[in-house]
Amino acid sequence: MRFFVKRLLPVFIAVLLMGCGKTQPISKTFFALDTFCTITVYDSADESILSDGEKLVKSCEKMLSATVSGSDVERINHAGGKSVRVSGETARVIEKALEYSRLTDGAFDITIYPVLSLWDFRSGDTKVPEDAALKEALRHVDYKNVFVSGNTVTLADPGAGIELGGIAKGYICDVLSDFLRERGVRSAIINLGGNVAAIGKRPDGEAFRVGVKKPFGDGNETVTVLPCSDESVVSSGIDERYFIADGVLYHHILDPATGYPAVSELNAVSVMAERSVDADALSTCLFLLGKDEGEELLKKCASDKPLRAVFIGKDNEVLSDVNAP
Repeated sequence: MRFFVKRLLPVFIAVLLMGCGKTQPISKTFFALDTFCTITVYDSADESILSDGEKLVKSCEKMLSATVSGSDVERINHAGGKSVRVSGETARVIEKALEYSRLTDGAFDITIYPVLSLWDFRSGDTKVPEDAALKEALRHVDYKNVFVSGNTVTLADPGAGIELGGIAKGYICDVLSDFLRERGVRSAIINLGGNVAAIGKRPDGEAFRVGVKKPFGDGNETVTVLPCSDESVVSSGIDERYFIADGVLYHHILDPATGYPAVSELNAVSVMAERSVDADALSTCLFLLGKDEGEELLKKCASDKPLRAVFIGKDNEVLSDVNAP
């Protein structure tokens, strides 16, 4: 069996800054969250804001990553079903993830970790897991086995494990956005490897223009452009992390019902929301559900906040661009 491993940097979003005026921004790019992250500030010359922002991101990663030794999530996954005391932030992220698990009836399931660990999309030794191993791992996938009481988290199934990759980056993006605003920033762009948040507007007073990149494109091609001000745009798609084995593409968005990459008429979904945590979770949820069910979920979630979703099909055409409510 021949394997071809392809890892694109998970940056589905391009921020188009043409016409931003003569303001000289300050910017910092660093590696965290398994991707390259960039903070760009347009209305401050205080470089310490960027350094402190980087420290904040990495601090959150140490708390929420399933692969960082000693993190809250790693301790939960290795507790053998015992209750684990975690930070208030971790408890809130898990509770938020469980909300989306319930909304999707388990299509979005944070207990996918036992299955995801079999695929190991992050290594250069990626391979298709054995069916028997997947079936065993699937026995431990059920978000209903996760219980949060205050700052205590318990996995009722000792063989279960949680993975917050479908929501944590959005939460961290919101934390960073709030931090920048507290430091007086009123015009900035955050790009955490495809999780983009706009603080305020461009220096010329216009909304930032966030281009949704064409899946499998050359990095400069966009499918559409979204005006963004005090909002976040997040994309989930099959070209973020994948490998090809014997001519079959296996991507990282796994179906909790089968253990295999989700079968969809979509290449990607982009969601724009006021909070990045919602855009992050919803982009994955909508991809897993597909266009029709995804549109229904979007309208349901938009009952108290405006949302926008762009569904990109297999030919990289826009199948649907929905504003809700």
